[in-house]
Amino acid sequence: MALLTPRPLAGLAHMPGYLRQFRAYRRLDRGGQVRWSDTYPCLTDAVAHTPFDPHYFYQSAWLARRLAARSPQLHVDVGSSVIAMSVLSAAIPLVFLDYRPVRTALSGFSAVSASITQLPFMTGGVESISSLHVLEHIGLGRYGDPLDVAGSQRGAAELERVTSTGGRIYISVPVGRERVCFNAHRVFAADTVTNWFQQCHLTEFSFVDDNGRFHENQPVEAVPKLEYGCGMFIFEKIQ
Repeated sequence: MALLTPRPLAGLAHMPGYLRQFRAYRRLDRGGQVRWSDTYPCLTDAVAHTPFDPHYFYQSAWLARRLAARSPQLHVDVGSSVIAMSVLSAAIPLVFLDYRPVRTALSGFSAVSASITQLPFMTGGVESISSLHVLEHIGLGRYGDPLDVAGSQRGAAELERVTSTGGRIYISVPVGRERVCFNAHRVFAADTVTNWFQQCHLTEFSFVDDNGRFHENQPVEAVPKLEYGCGMFIFEKIQ
């Protein structure tokens, strides 16, 4: 059943149109080298609007704008989108940590293999750190990590431990009806997340709702009942 996903099956409905296009292109390309063995059908891309994942689109833009305003000398990220982090590294030197090693060579971008539950930094040694759409996965085995019922809380505790006094933690997680969607992710109430960071002050909260709309700089209490939104939190360590 894991293989019978809706997208590939829906694509089959586009095959007749694809075959018509292929024949029409061959007629236009007289004498060309359009061979059936080289075809690469992309059957679901012809849509009216460019699709995007609202969580990942808005959280990357949200973090980039906050870091641009603050300009840390070095930023550390744990497990977020490696593509988004590679872009951020053009302006801010960045250390990227992931449980699965990232093999890359790029100026301003240093990749380190590590677990969010055992970060390789001294206590209070990091000024600026982020982890976007990561904590909800810890301990569910999805990425080869060991099972851990308290994995999300352990990861949050490590982010707090390594952050210096006055330093900032930028995180995002799914917010809404609390549950464990094994082995993909967890979903949390916004208050659950704020309670993880007892040594910090919440300086900003934004969220994406179930309809993909971005609500910037909102009070946590204003979050409506969501099924699968995305909460973005900025914590400043005060002790």
